[in-house]
Amino acid sequence: MSGINPAGDDLLEKRLGYTFARRELLDQALTHSSAVPEIRASQSEMPLPKVTANNERLEFLGDAVLELLTSEYLLSAFPEWSEGQLSKSRARLVNAYSLEAAARRLQLGDHLRLGRGEEKTGGRDKQTLLADAFEAVLAAIYLDAGLDAAREVLRRTLFEPALEATGERIDESDRKSALQELLQARGQTPAEYRVAGETGPDHQKIFNIEVWVNGARVAGAQGTTKKEAEQRAARKALATLELLE
Repeated sequence: MSGINPAGDDLLEKRLGYTFARRELLDQALTHSSAVPEIRASQSEMPLPKVTANNERLEFLGDAVLELLTSEYLLSAFPEWSEGQLSKSRARLVNAYSLEAAARRLQLGDHLRLGRGEEKTGGRDKQTLLADAFEAVLAAIYLDAGLDAAREVLRRTLFEPALEATGERIDESDRKSALQELLQARGQTPAEYRVAGETGPDHQKIFNIEVWVNGARVAGAQGTTKKEAEQRAARKALATLELLE
C-alpha cells in the first residue's frame, strides 16, 4: 500500500489553517477505497493508523456541506444578485474544476492514501480523486468542529481564491465560451490556446497559457491546471478585445 502520510499530515493542517481534535477523521478523508485492503493487511505487520474505512461516505457529506456553505456565502457576499446569478455562481464554485484547483493549492495529492494500482496510474494527480478528497476533508472538519470551522476553511481555500481570480464576474458564463462568441460575432476565427511553459513538480505544476487570435498573441495567464489558466487568459483577452472596439 502506498501513501501513508507521505508528506506528513501536520503540513496539511497548516495549509488548511485547522488542527483536528480527532485525527482519525482526517485519516479517513484522505483514504481512497483502493488503499483500504492493503492498509488492513499491513496493520498486523507494523504500527499504522487504524484506518479501515475509505473517504466515500465523507465525500457524500462534504458535498452537502459545500452546497450549503457556498449558498450562504454567495447570499451574504452579493445581496443584490438574482437567483439565476446565485445559482450560476454556486455551480461554478462547486464544480470539479474548482474543487480540483482548491485541492492542488492545498497539495492534497501528496497526502492521499492510495493502493499500489491507483498509485501507478497517477491517482495523486487525477481530478476526480482530488475533488472528492477536498469534499471529504471538508466533511471531516465539519464533523470535528462544526459549521463555523468548515465555513472558515472554505473561505480561505475556495471562496477567496475564486473571487481573486474572477472578481464579481464569477456569476458570468465561462470566459472561453464568451470569447468565442465575441470572435464569432466579429467574423473572426476561433481563439487558439497555447501552452507557453510549465513550472513546478508534477504534483504542483503551474501552467502558462497564451491566447492567440488571427495569428497574434492577445493575452496570457497562469493557473494550477490548464483549464484554469485558459479561463484566466480568456478573461484577459476579452478585456483587451473589448477595449479595441
